[in-house]
Amino acid sequence: MIQYSVALFDSTSHVMRGEKLLGQAGVRVKMIPTPRQISSNCGVALRFDREEADRVVTILSENSVPVRGVYPI
Repeated sequence: MIQYSVALFDSTSHVMRGEKLLGQAGVRVKMIPTPRQISSNCGVALRFDREEADRVVTILSENSVPVRGVYPI
């Protein structure tokens, strides 16, 4: 069973930039509605395999995409 994490952002433009960068890096990522139990700010988040969490944070950080947080779901 694959377990997922989500990355939250402050804006949709950050989500879209993150999706593009992660996809180019070969990370399987999907834009999803932000789970309400986590946040009600930006309406979308990025979902990815939980085992990729450290890599996702590194890629986004290296490309100056601000991440509000990464949470397991």
